[in-house]
Amino acid sequence: MKRLLLIIIIFCATLSAKAQFGVGGGSSIKGRISGTVIDSLSKKPVDYATISLFKSGAKTPINGVLTDDKGNFKLDNISAGSYKITISFIGYPTKTIDPVVTTASKPDNNMGSVVIAPSARALKEVQIVGTVPLIENKIDKIVYNAEKDLTAAGGNATDVLQKVPLVSVDMNGNVALRGDQNVRVLINGRPSGATSASLSDVLKTIPADQIKSIEVLTSPSAKYDAEGSGGIINIITKTKNASGVSGSVSGGVGTRQNNGNMNFNYNKNRFNFSANLGGNAGWPQTSFTELNQTLTAPGVSQRNTNSSSSEIKRHGIRGSITAGYEFNGFNSINSTLALNDGGFNRTGGGNYSFENLLDPTKNLVYTGTTTSRNKFSGFDWNVDYTHKFKKEGHEIVVSGQWSHSIIKTDYSNLFSALYPNQAGNNNGKNNEYTAQADYTLPISKVFKLEAGGKTIQRRINSLYDIYAVNSDGSNPILDRQNSNLYDYNQNVYAGYSVFTINLPKNYAILAGARFENTQIEGDPQTPYASGTNAQTLQPFTASYNTYIPSLTLQKVLGANTIKLSYSKRIQRPSLQVLNPFIDRSNQQSQTVGNPNLAPEVSQTVELNYNAFIKSSVVNVSAYYKHTADLIEGIASPVNDNGVVINRTVQNNVAANNSLGASFFGSINPIKALTIRASINVFTYNPSVYAQYASFINPDALKTRVMSTMFGSASVTLPKNFIVEAFGFSNSARRTIQGSSPAFGIYALGIKKQFLEKKASIGFNTIQPFAVDKSFNQEISSPGFTQSVRTRIPFQSFGVTFSYSFGKVSFAPANPNKKKKGVNNDDVIQGGDQTGGGAAPAGGR
Repeated sequence: MKRLLLIIIIFCATLSAKAQFGVGGGSSIKGRISGTVIDSLSKKPVDYATISLFKSGAKTPINGVLTDDKGNFKLDNISAGSYKITISFIGYPTKTIDPVVTTASKPDNNMGSVVIAPSARALKEVQIVGTVPLIENKIDKIVYNAEKDLTAAGGNATDVLQKVPLVSVDMNGNVALRGDQNVRVLINGRPSGATSASLSDVLKTIPADQIKSIEVLTSPSAKYDAEGSGGIINIITKTKNASGVSGSVSGGVGTRQNNGNMNFNYNKNRFNFSANLGGNAGWPQTSFTELNQTLTAPGVSQRNTNSSSSEIKRHGIRGSITAGYEFNGFNSINSTLALNDGGFNRTGGGNYSFENLLDPTKNLVYTGTTTSRNKFSGFDWNVDYTHKFKKEGHEIVVSGQWSHSIIKTDYSNLFSALYPNQAGNNNGKNNEYTAQADYTLPISKVFKLEAGGKTIQRRINSLYDIYAVNSDGSNPILDRQNSNLYDYNQNVYAGYSVFTINLPKNYAILAGARFENTQIEGDPQTPYASGTNAQTLQPFTASYNTYIPSLTLQKVLGANTIKLSYSKRIQRPSLQVLNPFIDRSNQQSQTVGNPNLAPEVSQTVELNYNAFIKSSVVNVSAYYKHTADLIEGIASPVNDNGVVINRTVQNNVAANNSLGASFFGSINPIKALTIRASINVFTYNPSVYAQYASFINPDALKTRVMSTMFGSASVTLPKNFIVEAFGFSNSARRTIQGSSPAFGIYALGIKKQFLEKKASIGFNTIQPFAVDKSFNQEISSPGFTQSVRTRIPFQSFGVTFSYSFGKVSFAPANPNKKKKGVNNDDVIQGGDQTGGGAAPAGGR
């Protein structure tokens, strides 16, 4: 309740901030110039006339629109000043009106009826078409314009991320940036409570048709939250920079999944409103797994093998509503409410064998079945208020956000022998409250200061009830030893300052520092009467300070750029790896957290060169990354009531030194053909701490080279046909105990546009010549070896469609307009921040 009151107070404060800050100057006002173009003879409106906006006395237009079917025009996002308007239409002489004035106190100028005289027959229609490249390399980030991606249509966010430069996605949907899975994923510059709980599952519920672009930041400055050693990925959803009413409908039907998406946009004067609703439903997909495992513990040695199958069916829906209003050129408010709901159901089973290597009379062959129902839902509500001062670029933004998410997992594991039958209910709840202020001051043309403060308050509750059941799942009896109720609090307090310095000869420096204080509290609860078998868990607290410097030196060489940067990042351990409760929901593979974990700390030095050669772009980077207190799970055999099981404990196990190089490029050998490619190569070379050396095979300490590769080609054909093909390959990933599987796919798509490119229909296919893909995983340490062979269906065929509607006047994006609002890039990607697991084996 206190956190809710905090958000309400911030919201109320933003509404009253206009009176607090006043309107004391003429900064970049966002007003409107409007009018109606009338034919002097017929007295009828002139539709599709070209309206051009100039600064008074200038010869180059800075904006422009077309009149609608009633002759009306609107030029939005206009700063206060004196302008020149020209009206052009074939058959009419150009008419010039100068000056047209807007002021801070009167940001709107309605010109009324503007009469033009014809000299010839009018043209009925004019069409303006603009293009945006698929990949853009900006000063601080790489931008992948997903709306230009043909083969992503009908897919989901995971399908799009697979093609973003420097990003890789494994077979389970886990996202990595330059091979590091400790990456923070944002949606429209903000976190989502759902992604902090189960990122890979949530990404599968976001339709690709909802995504406009994806931004990649490999070396974020001190302005950004320090969490996420790999960097930041920001998913931007679609909106239209337009005046009027517009929207779109798109979707797809295929053999893997079905998608639908709707967008609606309304912009009038300084008010904007948009709504989006999208979702997907997958067809059941069956995978097959073979496991071979040898375990040795004091007094016990055994071999486990199994052959099993698992059918999974996913569904998800995500919607958002955004509204904003610019009171004048100095004060504006914006708010977004995003809702999500999704989940997946899994059923499976197989044949198992247990071989006691010391006593063959105890060998067993048995069967097992597993079912689980996984659901996640929640909302993210944010409000931000912006006040601009007299000086251009001088502003303060105050923001608040409340993120709420729930994860529920119900499962049952039934065996005919060896292991007890078990059922479980896992309910996790996460409330996250954020307050933040960001201040920007251009001191001069040479210096710019950015500073701010922020607090994030997280309150997580995890209720995990385990039951012993009969062979048919009936008669549940609470298992107190394995049930768990846990409360987890995390408070982060941060402040930062960043200087941008523009030097002579096209040099620039971006230097900053950030300080973060983290306070953690874990409190195991006792909801049941204690028993002799109950796990004894102690509360724990932790507090640590982190100093984060950042430095970037940039030199512009004509159309090319060279950049040297240093950044420091941390990776805080989440509840999933801190909770000391022993999770026995998977009897063969148990997990336990470690409340004494320290955060990972990484430092990266990168040299980057970007070149534009006519219509081609080439980007090359070399980097060194040092990570201290690397967090990995150490698996070891444990004698559990006469049966050896594999138990994984989280620890700070090593320091890692990595050298890497990356490349991506785009070329147009002919006008109709575009070829793109990217590759990232890096090393894994851990220095294992002495206390864990006995758990590691010496072979795991060798330097390993890993890579991610991607290539695509698109061809624009006559009659508005477009064809595109792509493929990627990710090498196996190493840990100190083994490796995860390599992964790669290929795809082909074709699209036909019609109705003046307002509508399209297409066909996509993934892995057309292979139904399944095979994945192999190897893990080993003294007394323990395990190999897993998995086959997962990836082949799909699908039909996609899209249609855009509405008559709008498009205006160029305002280059001075900054993204506003909360930007929590400080939570562990993929960590279980709700306390709820996405599968029976994870529940905290």
